[in-house]
Formats: sequence, structure tokens, C-alpha cells
Amino acid sequence: MNPLIILASSSSYRAELLRRLDLSFTQERPDVDETALSTESPRETALRLAETKAKRVAVRHPGAIVIGSDQLASLDGEALGKPGTLEKARQQLARLSGKVVTFHTAVCVIDTRNAHCHVHEIPCEVAYRVLTPHQIDSYLSREPALDCAGAAKIEALGISLTRYVRCDDPTALIGLPLITVIDLLSQCGVAIP
Repeated sequence: MNPLIILASSSSYRAELLRRLDLSFTQERPDVDETALSTESPRETALRLAETKAKRVAVRHPGAIVIGSDQLASLDGEALGKPGTLEKARQQLARLSGKVVTFHTAVCVIDTRNAHCHVHEIPCEVAYRVLTPHQIDSYLSREPALDCAGAAKIEALGISLTRYVRCDDPTALIGLPLITVIDLLSQCGVAIP
């Protein structure tokens, strides 16, 4: 029997992804300040936050396996967060038009039974098409991706905004790299399938 598995996230996207593995798990909000440190690259921020989220939940659940994850997009080394408003989403998509953006998705798996902590980052390159203001408005009227870095849901209509996606794990772009999660859970003795 598998130990208790906890997803240290309130994200419905990450929970939906983890359900694909047909595992029993619970979800717990880690309540972590997600502000980047001034000395960090977007990649370093994603790695630190994934680990911080997992550790915050792990201390409350001895005997559990805890999964934390975080994602930041970067353009020319500058972090791009979730737009939050339609106006910011428009601005973000206009800025990304015709550019290649790197999404840094980090995952941390902590096995509290032996204190093993594994942290990995899976980068994904996304090339956006050249987007007109009309295309941006049309997209956002149908799919206001205000809670997604890059202002587009690649798993839905946002795919129409892209020229290509290059990544070792397509689920990383959605927010939780399942191929890596499977490897890390296997190291913790969790059988999948």
C-alpha cells in the first residue's frame, strides 16, 4: 500500500494532472510567499518555490510523500507571472507575440519517511505566433487565461497562439511534470500503475 501522498498546491490544474496517475492523494495549500528574490533567475525562483511549498506541507505530515511545484515563464531573462487582469493579459500576449518564451516548471518530491528531497526543473520553450490585437482579444474573450503564466492555456485554445513547443515532458507546460513525478515517486517506492 502506498503512503499518503499530498499535493502541496491549491492549483486545480496540478490536481487534474496528478489524477491522471490514478493515485490516491490529498491537496493542501502551502501558503508560501511567492515573491522572487532580487538575486534569482526565474529558473532559480521556480526551484526554490517548489521546494519551499513541499517543505511547508511536509513538516505537518510525517510519513507522507509531498509534491510541490512551481512555474515561471521568462522572456529575455525577465520573469513573467500570471497576468491576473484582462488588460495585463493583453499586454503580456502582445509582448510575447513572435517571441520564444521559456517556461521553468520545477517539482519537488519529499519522502518524509527518510527525509529524501528531490528537486528538478523541466524547461519548455514555447514560440508564440505573431499576434494581432484582434487575435489577442478574440482569444481572451473565449479563454481568459488570467491565472496562467504567459496568458495562454496550452492545453486548450491557447495552442492556437503557438508555433511550436519544445519540451521533454508536455505536462510540465501545464504545471506539473508527470514524467518526472513518476520517476521521483518510483524512487519513493510508489507503484505506478
